[in-house]
Amino acid sequence: MAKNLFKRAAAVVSAAAVLLVPSVNRLPKEKAVAAPDEYHDDWLHVNDKAQIVDMNGNEVWMTGVNWFGYNVGSQIFDGAWSANVHHCLDLIADHGFNLLRVPMSTEILLQWKAGKPDPIIKLNEYENPELTVEGVEGGTPMYSFDIWNQVVKWCRENGIKIMMDVHCATTNAAGHNYALWYDTNFSEKDWLDALAWFSDYYKDDDTIIAIDLKNEPHGKKDDGIFAKWDGSKDANNWRYAAEKGAKACLDQNPNLLIMVEGIEVYPKTEKGFDWNSPSTDYGHYGDPEYQPYYGAWWGANFRGVRDYPVDLGEHQSQLVYSPHDYGPEVYKQTWFYLEDPSKTFSRETLLDDYWRDTWAFLVEENISPLLMGEWGGWVDEEHDKTGENVHWMQELRDYMIDKHIHHTFWCFNENSSDTGGLVYDNFQKWDDVKYEFIKPALWQTKDGKFVSLDHTIPLGRAGNGISLSEYYGGASTPRPSTTTTTTTTSGTTTSITTNSVTTTTVTTTPVTTPPVTTTPIVSTHPGYNFKGVDSYPAKTVYEQGEELDLSGLLFGGTPQSGAGSGGGRYTDADVSDSIVTIKDSSGKEYAKNKFNTLPAGEYTVNIKGGVGDYYRYTYCYGVDISYKVTIKGGSTDETVLGDVNCDGKVELADAILIMQSLANPDKYGEKGSDSKHLKAQGKINGDVDKSTEGLTANDALAIQEYLLGKRTSLASDKA
Repeated sequence: MAKNLFKRAAAVVSAAAVLLVPSVNRLPKEKAVAAPDEYHDDWLHVNDKAQIVDMNGNEVWMTGVNWFGYNVGSQIFDGAWSANVHHCLDLIADHGFNLLRVPMSTEILLQWKAGKPDPIIKLNEYENPELTVEGVEGGTPMYSFDIWNQVVKWCRENGIKIMMDVHCATTNAAGHNYALWYDTNFSEKDWLDALAWFSDYYKDDDTIIAIDLKNEPHGKKDDGIFAKWDGSKDANNWRYAAEKGAKACLDQNPNLLIMVEGIEVYPKTEKGFDWNSPSTDYGHYGDPEYQPYYGAWWGANFRGVRDYPVDLGEHQSQLVYSPHDYGPEVYKQTWFYLEDPSKTFSRETLLDDYWRDTWAFLVEENISPLLMGEWGGWVDEEHDKTGENVHWMQELRDYMIDKHIHHTFWCFNENSSDTGGLVYDNFQKWDDVKYEFIKPALWQTKDGKFVSLDHTIPLGRAGNGISLSEYYGGASTPRPSTTTTTTTTSGTTTSITTNSVTTTTVTTTPVTTPPVTTTPIVSTHPGYNFKGVDSYPAKTVYEQGEELDLSGLLFGGTPQSGAGSGGGRYTDADVSDSIVTIKDSSGKEYAKNKFNTLPAGEYTVNIKGGVGDYYRYTYCYGVDISYKVTIKGGSTDETVLGDVNCDGKVELADAILIMQSLANPDKYGEKGSDSKHLKAQGKINGDVDKSTEGLTANDALAIQEYLLGKRTSLASDKA
């Protein structure tokens, strides 16, 4: 993806639709798969219904995230200069992302193939002692290929699958701006050699299940260098090149999924234009109806598939088309109607104006599954002042959910200038707001268990993930124990992991809620287990409207293996808001950011954290801290359920006050003018119906039922 607006501004945009004849579904019947074992049982393929399925024919949903760095010159994931890579991978898995798309370059793959040294490596060896030769803080950084293989191992242990993406030919932060899969430094043959080597190297490790042949081929006729899509064997024909690239991969490993992206423009052949037509008709400049080409985001135009589908021969079942799509904060395309205050876009206008004829027809007509390789953007008001970027993200997210489109979100990195990422503050903090927006589009059961693409290994370590076999009704399989051996070849040290668990093939009817959940396994990389509290927060008495203050909190941890001697020490600055809750006397819980809205009373503050809740190297597992606080401003007596008017009795007047406060809040609400208006403590006392938060007519009804003897207690929702 381009990291500047210049790239997007170059897109030729057309809102015109064109009627095209659907092609025949060219997907073959489901292919046979070799006898599975723990390193070969997770390969995926496409069936004759254009679904991506596992070895048993069960449909899967790849819902992942991008993390770049290897393509830009860092020789490692960006952020390794400040964050612990292993912990970041834990966070990705624990948050439910089951696929990691990793942008790379032809150059770095050929470097690894030849065993050439790293020009530089942006690794903080104090935050990542596991990635040093000595295995200690401040040690010598390992060779980048050895680090990559360690990443593959950690992904496997977390149930994360990997898709390698050739983002550019030459390693460079701006390398993706070059239109083609080869450049003046690395030829098409170099690209094919790199693909073949990578595919062969990991042919016996189903952690790497897919390859994206080339990120965003693009360009237009007038640019001089451009990617086209037709039936020729021209050097710039991406469709022909993609078939060659796929063959280079599948000759080595026929089980890989092959992602083929689109291009940027496609000629309006029905109006007599072809690939020799100029990019722009300046005689009708600004009028898309007269322009020679249909435009799209880079890598997103699949109009050529109707007449010239990618042909992988006997391996057609490994083909997946992979568009990219972005919102108005990346570039203000015409289909967003931002220049017309009388109009806005919707799912239907996006489909009619752009999506359907550009890429959505592939999934709507069951021609091929789709994997949205990049989508994302800002969700905060500072960057998205109009709210239209969030509007677009919601339309695309919900469409992908409805159509079961696979996707990898752009991105984990915070240093994507036109989208931001899932982390911020120098890769130290997780963006909960953006994550909650994405979360509905992650593969999970109805009770919130995230689903791995691995038949044996549950997704993540926090206990909120399950394996593929569990999802489809199989018994829970223990997490594999690992042993590591080291071999040396061509001056490169590579770790190879073997597992002691045998995979059991399961072919049963899928269930929504798995019968067995998996006990979380604490990560073995350096960290601390919660030991105890040294001092609690100093402030325990508040006025209504004040924020919760954790200053003074100090707690410790017992070091795990590899964490060094002594113990970890943590303060309130290390506590994530997401693990702090406040409970009132009735047992109702509130998030930390709701503390300043709570009425007077006594509350319990709970700080409970597990794997993935601390975003720093010396993070702590299993935190469990509770203490009492008081909010002044009203009665702090023990809650009397049903006593809405706070007169010490439960009577019909209490139910009446609830209805009065709802009907006339200005007079009888919490800030009402009547002397007998609802008080803060009365609101707590009256909230007896736990199906909804706050006072409703159901609370008044429950009190009346209690007074009539139809309900024995107000402490239960049951009559």
